Parts: sequence; C-alpha cells; structure tokens
Amino acid sequence: MEAQVLIDDLQARTHDHIQRTQALLQHTSGALNARSAPRKWSALECIEHLNRYGDFYLPEVNGQLAKAARSAQKHYRPGWLGDYFAQSMLPREPLNRMSTFRSMNPSGSQLDKDTLHQFIRQQEQWLQLLEQSREVDLQRTKTAISISRWIKLRLGDTLRIVIYHNFRHLLQAEQAVKG
Repeated sequence: MEAQVLIDDLQARTHDHIQRTQALLQHTSGALNARSAPRKWSALECIEHLNRYGDFYLPEVNGQLAKAARSAQKHYRPGWLGDYFAQSMLPREPLNRMSTFRSMNPSGSQLDKDTLHQFIRQQEQWLQLLEQSREVDLQRTKTAISISRWIKLRLGDTLRIVIYHNFRHLLQAEQAVKG
C-alpha cells in the first residue's frame, strides 16, 4: 500500500473520531455513565479506556518520530504481527469481545465529560503525529507496544492498531448511550 494513502486514511478516521466524540458531548452525564448491563462499559468508560491507551502510545510514537531518520518511503508493507493486531481491532457484527488488561480497565471509575474532552485533545495530537509520520519510514521506524516493551512493531502498524482500536470503542460508546 502507498504510505501517504495509509496516512490520509488514518487522518480521515481520526477526524471522524473527533466528530463522533463531539456528538457524545450532547448527551447528559447520566446517559454517558449508564451501563446497559453490569459487565458492560458505559460510554465514558469506553472513552476512558482509549485515553489510557493514548497515554501510553502518544509519548511512545512522539519519541520514536523524534529519533527517526527523515526518509519517507513511497510504499508501506505491514508486518505479519502488526497486521494481525490491526485487523483484530476492526469491529465485526456482532462486536467481537476482547479482554483488556487491568490497568486499562476503567470499570468503576468516576468519570465526567472531561473524559471526552481529553479524548478529543488526544485525537488532535494524533493528527499532528500522523502528519509528522509522512516524513519517516513507516516500516523501519519501530515502536514498543503496551503489552510488552520488548515487542516492537512498525510505526505504520502501531498507528493502524491505535486508530482502529479507537473506532472499535467509539462504536461501543455510541451503542452504550443508545441503551
């Protein structure tokens, strides 16, 4: 795939995530904190989960971009592990369930609309990092992942994983407010 087309797609998805989150801001705090079932997350818990991942990945990607040589490549080929993770983040009908690590589980957190504002700020940071990533080799620049600092993925795969993960949980948040 062409690297610039990938970045364009990820930027478009991120703009869509901002719009979806702004729409969530129209709901009451009660609706945003409501759970449809005891073991399901509220809309705000879904977004808080994403914020926690953003707290890991934003500095990681920023740091790797700062160190990366400025040598953009025209084509990008996903790695097998990164592509597997990215594809697994895309939602299916019905939404495929996944477990999360305890540190990333927001269940029972006291949350308000600031959670949504934080997510929007993070999305704006992602847009900046995506723009910066146009200047580096998405294949040779590597990032650690949240489950293990020993495993490194291609920057292009990490960007796909994070942004697809955001979409997955935004859909979950939208379903949560619908009840």
